[in-house]
Amino acid sequence: MSTEFRLPELGENVAKGDLVKVLVSVGDIISKDQAVIELETEKATLEVPSSVGGKVESILVKPGEQVKVGQVILTVADGAQGAAPAEESRPSPAVAAEPSKEPPKSKTNGAEAAKGASPPPGDSAGQEARASSAPPQAGETMEFRLPELGENVEKGDLLKVLVSAGDVITQEQPVLELETEKATLEVPSSVSGRVKEIHVKAGEKVKVGQLIFTLEGAASHEPASAVSAPAKVEKPASGAAPAATPQQETRGSGTEPGAGPIPASPAATTAPAAAPREKRLVPAAPSVRRMARELGVDIAEVPGKGPGGRISAEDVKAYIRDLNTKRREPGFQIGVSVPMPDFSRWGAVERESMRAVRRATASHLSHAWVTVPRVTQHDRADITQIEKLRKQHSPKAETQGGKLTVTAIALKVVAAALHKFPQFAASIDPEREEIIYKKYRHIGVAVDTDRGLLVPVIRDVDRKNIIDLSVELAQMAEKARNRKLVPEDMEGGVFSISNLGGIGGTSFTPIVNWPEVAILGMSRSSLEAVYVDGQFQPRLMLPLSLSYDHRLIDGADAARFLRWVAEALEQPFLIPFEG
Repeated sequence: MSTEFRLPELGENVAKGDLVKVLVSVGDIISKDQAVIELETEKATLEVPSSVGGKVESILVKPGEQVKVGQVILTVADGAQGAAPAEESRPSPAVAAEPSKEPPKSKTNGAEAAKGASPPPGDSAGQEARASSAPPQAGETMEFRLPELGENVEKGDLLKVLVSAGDVITQEQPVLELETEKATLEVPSSVSGRVKEIHVKAGEKVKVGQLIFTLEGAASHEPASAVSAPAKVEKPASGAAPAATPQQETRGSGTEPGAGPIPASPAATTAPAAAPREKRLVPAAPSVRRMARELGVDIAEVPGKGPGGRISAEDVKAYIRDLNTKRREPGFQIGVSVPMPDFSRWGAVERESMRAVRRATASHLSHAWVTVPRVTQHDRADITQIEKLRKQHSPKAETQGGKLTVTAIALKVVAAALHKFPQFAASIDPEREEIIYKKYRHIGVAVDTDRGLLVPVIRDVDRKNIIDLSVELAQMAEKARNRKLVPEDMEGGVFSISNLGGIGGTSFTPIVNWPEVAILGMSRSSLEAVYVDGQFQPRLMLPLSLSYDHRLIDGADAARFLRWVAEALEQPFLIPFEG
């Protein structure tokens, strides 16, 4: 008997990771809770223990792959059933994909849907819809009205009517081609039967709820193949047509030839780069659409995994889980969706997958760049005196395992400044139109690692002395470089500091670490001739750069904050007096 070990839950909002190393081999005897893989997520590198024990029969992943929660990692023979029941009942990707290769069986899938099992994605939803909304009987007349097109979309221009009077149509068959303010889309029918009369024509403006056509009699329950292939299809089954029709262009060019002529399939299959930005109506049962509306999801954004791209209830749930995962770092969108040029035309190229940390950085900073109207203020601090004190007390910090750096001193100075200027430790809640003032002083410090930029957070900076801060800062930097940080180490910051002085530069414009509202950048200090007490003297000057969210912080406040920080670095006694 074989038992599967699937990737368990990794933590809140963590749904996947990069597989760094497999710690076992086929034939090994493993015990429950033994570490079997090393995984790198967006925030930490961790070892994942097995929930089953036994002899490793097969390993289904390899280093370098991206694995998701619930994915099968390995199987063991004679293993103890350690996996959660919910995981065992979840079909593997291979099993879930098989039903799309053959026509769906209405009776079987209908029974499975009624029992609440996990049938092939999408198809069961379609069968459920056909079972729940019975077609009209012979002689009965039904109306088809324009359904909801999406949030805040009430009307559109009718480009083309895809059916004619007398045609027999099936549920979910595209019947209109409509252009709204945001997208061109095909509208599927929510009813089936013979078209009696069409009440609109191309070129008209139609509104949600408007009568489009009436049907009489119902097409009797046809075989699955007949349901999949309506009487009127304007698109050839293969992709060998010399030129795409307007209907084909609207659907997208990603339809696979020979995949089966399912009417609504092109709307959700792989499309050109710009297609995912379009909002289009996609094949899904009314019950699934209703579920998406109740959960506040735009079903046009949900990727369908069923035959022909049909969306099932499970697809909607998976989409919501993915949204929750990306809630803190929404929208990995770097620029507009423009196809990349073929760089190999001009010379040799090499492609490399983005690591988890780099993906997270790109996503988070893209969101911050779009969300925060940022301004950067520059100033300089004379740190001649504080540099003497730093060198004088460095041995004491080293004996305790720390390193007394300018960053450690800046942590204490910034914590004091946040008490005097509390708006710099706040956040904006635009939905409630509120400002959230945080009473704690947790400050993030950017650390350069071989995997990219990480920002561990030093807790309660205002309650610790500079020696303690230097020790904790050294420990956090070491954990970051050795991949030992856990997600909690990088959460809860109210302000960030980025020091590039060890590398170089005279100034820079750091990006605000949303949802924070400000970040302090420090560049390399240098000796300069400064006019002091009637004469020029050599002074060690530190460039400071403060980026801030202009929605909450005005330029005058930013200048005062940065000048206070500079003066505190120049005159350390200012902290106990005013901090």
